[in-house]
Amino acid sequence: MIPDETIAAIATPLGEGGLAVIRLSGENAFAIADKCFLPVGKSSCKPSAAPTHTIQFGKIMRGSEVIDEVLLAVFRAPRTFTREDTVEISCHGGLLPAKLVLDTVLKNGARLAEPGEFTKRAFLNGRIDLAQAEAVADLIHSRTELALIAANEQLAGKLSQRVNKLRDDLMLTMAHVEAHIDFPDEDIAPDTKNDLLQRLETGIVFMDELLRTADEGQILRRGIRAAIIGRPNAGKSSLLNQLLGRDRAIVSPIAGTTRDTIEETANIRGLPVIFIDTAGLRESRDEIEIEGIRRSRESLAQAELILHVLDASEPLTDADKNYFTEFAGKKTIFIRNKTDLPVRLELNSEFRIQNSESRSVDVCCTSGQGIEVLKDAIKNMVWAGEIKAEMLQVAINSRHQDALRRARIATREATDALRADATLELVAMDLRIAANAVGEIVGKTTTEDLLDSIFSSFCIGK
Repeated sequence: MIPDETIAAIATPLGEGGLAVIRLSGENAFAIADKCFLPVGKSSCKPSAAPTHTIQFGKIMRGSEVIDEVLLAVFRAPRTFTREDTVEISCHGGLLPAKLVLDTVLKNGARLAEPGEFTKRAFLNGRIDLAQAEAVADLIHSRTELALIAANEQLAGKLSQRVNKLRDDLMLTMAHVEAHIDFPDEDIAPDTKNDLLQRLETGIVFMDELLRTADEGQILRRGIRAAIIGRPNAGKSSLLNQLLGRDRAIVSPIAGTTRDTIEETANIRGLPVIFIDTAGLRESRDEIEIEGIRRSRESLAQAELILHVLDASEPLTDADKNYFTEFAGKKTIFIRNKTDLPVRLELNSEFRIQNSESRSVDVCCTSGQGIEVLKDAIKNMVWAGEIKAEMLQVAINSRHQDALRRARIATREATDALRADATLELVAMDLRIAANAVGEIVGKTTTEDLLDSIFSSFCIGK
């Protein structure tokens, strides 16, 4: 990335729609827009002459050819997302109008933006820190209201404020230690040493609190994978349709109808849950069904939750019991379906002994009875307790988790060394490792490879 280049990209999803937005950012944004924008009307003017945060009406021109009628917004640095001069052109929606407008600004001197480059520039120019930059992607990819709230809290800097405080405490402690290194004949006074140890212990406790939010943060960002399993014709596809609130899977009394895995995401009590309807696991000579069963087993290996559907109108079979044994190590909800029929299936203590992390729910997929109870059970299996607002403020992601784990190890080693009166140089080295690891979260210590890894996952135009 060359910071002084002016970049451009389509900032809205491709496809037909009412509007599309093409964004330009960089020191030549106004000059490039001037070359292709023709003001229309007495109140409109060229972008370079327009006041900041105003909208101009006109046409995008390619030579003498009119590409589209547009509204052009002017944002002057530093009051912009990237802290650079920025132009946003709103044209008619549709793939062709947006592409032609983008092609026009590129031919007039802009460069096509890399994925996430607008947000990367906002970070490099000090508009946001690295944790806030990641929150932009989380905001875009939010699939539930809770995920949206968590992303907004992180974007507002709630996590960054706490992480910066932790880093400041580590840096302050390191400064005290390094000051005593310069005077080797003077020992650290007992009161001062106790204060330093207390600060480090407080930091470790705070890191533990943040690390406990990692699982919840992962759930909010990527969802929980829940595989629906059971014998053929137990009602797996009917259950999927009930959980989604629409007919997604084909339902038939013919066993083996589902021959491939079907994945759909639903909002279950505020949590994104990816339901996987699997082919019934049975012996088959049908090549298509065999492939479906193979894919089902791959999905089951990745699932964090098993929804085991049982036919309540039939006694337990050997196949059912084989399922109990095969998936005994996973969180499981046993679902007795077809409870509108005479119930002949009893779940005794045998299945609970084999799988301690389980519970059972009775449903009727034809009427929907028991589905709300099942949703509560799913939420309670993947998220213990109440979803509190303060928890959403600091729900960390996997990168934060890795950095905090390294910081905690180094801080604990520094604490133990200081308490044992070890060489202060070793204490200072551990504290520097901890402070640098914490700094990675907000981008105060970072590498180009790390930035490329983070921003490459963004969409182009953001």
